[in-house]
Amino acid sequence: MRINIATLFPEMCESVINTSIIGRAKNSGKIEIKTYNIRDYSQDKHHHVDDTPYGGGHGMVMQVQPVYDCCKAIEEDSTSKPFVIFTTAAGRVFDQELAKELAQKENITIVCGHYEGIDERIIEEIADMEISIGDFVLTGGELPALVITDAVCRMLPGVLKSEEGFTEESHFNGLLEYAQYTRPYEWHGRKVPDVLLSGHEKNIREYRKQDSINRTKIKRPDLYAKLFNSDKNVEK
Repeated sequence: MRINIATLFPEMCESVINTSIIGRAKNSGKIEIKTYNIRDYSQDKHHHVDDTPYGGGHGMVMQVQPVYDCCKAIEEDSTSKPFVIFTTAAGRVFDQELAKELAQKENITIVCGHYEGIDERIIEEIADMEISIGDFVLTGGELPALVITDAVCRMLPGVLKSEEGFTEESHFNGLLEYAQYTRPYEWHGRKVPDVLLSGHEKNIREYRKQDSINRTKIKRPDLYAKLFNSDKNVEK
């Protein structure tokens, strides 16, 4: 898979994508992640990419031309047409199901907005999808782009040591992950559940499945209600 991030702050993105698990996968060639500086595609001699909004209002708006030319350059630099995502407040809320969908794509471009947003015409022209990571406001689209990149890339073959690294985690099947423990066995009077020390794999699997369900019911009743009101086959 290839992910392209169109941004005004490539250094911000690169500091994350070159670090930890994603960085190792990128360096080993298991995934390809490139950043493109939208400002490089400005036709203004001062490399301006924004202007005042029509109709008045505070702040500035990112212009169509630099964003469009950046995305066209990414497409020309690719062997397949990218699936273009804009990070916007109006977008589909990002979750694990959407991460799974995007992990099936061969080539993705994520465009990071800034200021008061991007001229709507470029979104109408080239966006395949708009994505929001939640109902709150950020100063730019870089953090959402990195969240999407991380969530998608970690499901790709070879990025994690095994598929269980993500299939047993929270949200993959609609439930929170079961509680995790490590040494010491007892801390501040709290002991690790004895079943986890039993070595009995079947009992451990059953305990973890039930713990996952119980934790979801208590900590995220919204997820629990959604799951058990659906047709998914999960035992209560």
